[in-house]
Amino acid sequence: MTKPFLILQLRPEAQAADDEYDAFLRKGGIAAGQTHRIRLDQQSLPDLGLADYAGVIVGGGPGCVSDPAETKDPVEARIEDQILSLMPRITEGDIPFLGCCYGIGILGHHLGAKVSKDRFGEPVSAVTCNLTGAGAADPLLAGVADGFGAFVGHKEALQHLPDGAVHLLSSGPCPFQMIRYKSNVYATQFHPEADSSVFELRIRLYRNKGYFHPDEADDLIAMCRAADVHQPEIILRNFVTRYGG
Repeated sequence: MTKPFLILQLRPEAQAADDEYDAFLRKGGIAAGQTHRIRLDQQSLPDLGLADYAGVIVGGGPGCVSDPAETKDPVEARIEDQILSLMPRITEGDIPFLGCCYGIGILGHHLGAKVSKDRFGEPVSAVTCNLTGAGAADPLLAGVADGFGAFVGHKEALQHLPDGAVHLLSSGPCPFQMIRYKSNVYATQFHPEADSSVFELRIRLYRNKGYFHPDEADDLIAMCRAADVHQPEIILRNFVTRYGG
C-alpha cells in the first residue's frame, strides 16, 4: 500500500473509539501502520493534504447533525464542524470516502438533503439490507448477498436521496442504507465494521444515550449474539482493496 488511509473518529468514549478503530483494521484488512488515525474529540484537524491518502474513513458517534445548534454538546458540535469542513474538498475532488452511520448524515447534509428524525430512524437491531439495481453493479458491493443482515441504531436518517447521489442499499425500516456520490464517495447508515462483539460493547457503553431504554440492554445484547451479521465487512474490505492498491 503506497498511501495510508485517513481514519477520522468521532466517539468521545475511549473504549468505544479504540474498539471501533480495531474493528476497522480487522474487518478492512488494514495494518495500523497503513493508517493515520485522528480522534476528533481529542485534537483538531491538522492541515491535511487529502491527495496524500488512499481514502478517508469516518466512524460513527452519538451526535446528530439534525439536532438544534443550541442543544448540541460542545465537543460533538466541534467534531461536526470539522468533518463538514472537509466535505467540499472530498466531494468536489471525488476523493475516496466511506462514511459509516453518522457519515451518511454528514454527506447528506453537505449535499443539501434533509437529514432529520422525522422518519426512518431505526432502533438498535439487525436489519436486512437489500441491493438496488445500481448496488448490484457497484464495485464496493461485489461479493455481497442480495439481502444481508447489518447492525443499525440511529435516531436520524436521510429523508430523501441527495441530488446527484446513487441509491445502493435499502432496508424495510430505512430506505437509504447506502449511497454513492460521483464515483468514489460512499456512505452507509449501518455499521460495516460491526460484528456481534463490537455492537455488544456499544450497547453497554451507550445504554444511557437515548438509543433504547436502559432496561432493554440485556435483551439487545442477546439479539446481537444471535444475529448472523458478517456480510457488511465485505464492503469495508472492498473499499480498502479498491483504493489501497
